Amino acid sequence: MNWQAFVSTFGLLLLAELGDKTQLAVMAQSAKFQSPWAVLLGASLALTIVSGMGVCIGGFCATYLPKDLIRYVAGGLFVLMGIYMLVVKS
Repeated sequence: MNWQAFVSTFGLLLLAELGDKTQLAVMAQSAKFQSPWAVLLGASLALTIVSGMGVCIGGFCATYLPKDLIRYVAGGLFVLMGIYMLVVKS
């Protein structure tokens, strides 16, 4: 196992997900249903599936697309999302 990739991914996602809307939604679901284990299982399964989709799409892109193109498209999408958040959410 590539431990550097594991630790890097774990740390990045842990910090990125703290206090985001997913965590708030899980807290609300846990309070609503009073069933923390069922909510934990559902949330874990959903995040596992979404992460798996990201890994599959990322692996496909890394195999068939130039890395510079991936980097520029990803950077451009982040800039567009930031502009969208500033304009629409303000």
